[in-house]
Amino acid sequence: MRVAAAGLVQPPVMITADDITRGKPDPQPYVLGAQGLGVDPSKCLVVEDAHSGLASGRAAGCATLGLATTHDAAELTADLVIANLSQIEFDIDEQGIRLRRR
Repeated sequence: MRVAAAGLVQPPVMITADDITRGKPDPQPYVLGAQGLGVDPSKCLVVEDAHSGLASGRAAGCATLGLATTHDAAELTADLVIANLSQIEFDIDEQGIRLRRR
């Protein structure tokens, strides 16, 4: 698997094209991912650089973070759009994971 070949830890849930019948922008990929983790989609954050992925995440009920790496920021519809991940910090507290701009 590519994850192992890249030296990364296998995530507890991985949804692939073999697991879905409807791809993005349908919400099915993110809904199945949240279900597999036992988490309400409203507690999930979708990080995407494409229109269809952001639409899929929104339709699933997830918060969305758009990365303007392949499209201009003005073209992306998300809860927050940033140029790249260096512009965001993630913090963990008793309520969960929080993100903020650097």
